[in-house]
Amino acid sequence: MQYTIQNKDAKIAVLCGGMSSEREVSLRSGKNILAALHRLGYKNSEIVDVSPDVMDDLKGFEYAYNTLHGKYGEDGCIQGVLEIMRIPYTGCGVMSSAICMNKEFTKRVLKNSIVPLIKSVYLLPGENPAEKVRELEYPLMVKPVSEGSSYGMSKINCDGELFDAVSEARKYNDEVLIEEFIDGFFATVGVLEKDGKPFATEILEIRTKTEWYDLEAKYTKGLSEFIVPATGLSKEASDLTKKIAVEAHTLAGCSGVSRVDFMIKDDKPYFLEINTNPGMTDTSDLPAQAKVCGIDYDNLVLMILNSVGLNK
Repeated sequence: MQYTIQNKDAKIAVLCGGMSSEREVSLRSGKNILAALHRLGYKNSEIVDVSPDVMDDLKGFEYAYNTLHGKYGEDGCIQGVLEIMRIPYTGCGVMSSAICMNKEFTKRVLKNSIVPLIKSVYLLPGENPAEKVRELEYPLMVKPVSEGSSYGMSKINCDGELFDAVSEARKYNDEVLIEEFIDGFFATVGVLEKDGKPFATEILEIRTKTEWYDLEAKYTKGLSEFIVPATGLSKEASDLTKKIAVEAHTLAGCSGVSRVDFMIKDDKPYFLEINTNPGMTDTSDLPAQAKVCGIDYDNLVLMILNSVGLNK
């Protein structure tokens, strides 16, 4: 079910903040979105900093603009609350949010598709990482299976670094994903919807001064160069990457908006993950990608707002 919000008096809750490690980024996104909604004429929009009392805080609201990141906001939890309360909300639904928050389960859903996956192993609580990684080649990336913004991630070059990296990842999740390292550059593609049909934005290419696109590179000014449209791919590879992004979005059951991340090596894209609630800060990827497509920030907010629906 799709809704187009024509009533400028509608009471809209901008959900942000929350209880995840990405709280501060979410608050910045929410502040920008609220300002855009006010410029668009939705004067009854308000910030709701999500807490365990969220069901009380949401009473009286007609719609929810979800800009939460990470645990409880991007994993199907808040989506379930909103469906119970019968409040239409932006972005992906319960199932797709839960799947995409878990990098391993996302890969399982995409396994028999055109999406090129990086060789990896999935480490459950109590399993010996040294035994599991025997089928992989170093260097490796060690990741919490359900975390964002590179929290808990490590690049390792030998067995001697493995246990410390797994211990760091397990500070965030008990389950860990270990992938072979792709020595290329990071690229990301936004997926938006028009008239219910998904389409890809231009590709944003990120070249970092760090060894990989880590937390420091993401949030330290001057450590990353953002190039949009991307110049490091051939036309054929660029078209393929966009096609794969839309395919991943569709197969994972996403709706409204997502952002699909890749590593690019030798003009070939390798899938990393799907973000079901991309950042909307001044320096976030999706607004920059949309701008190149002729969609300014306010119209991007409006496009996502008009994707609200129930029974996703």
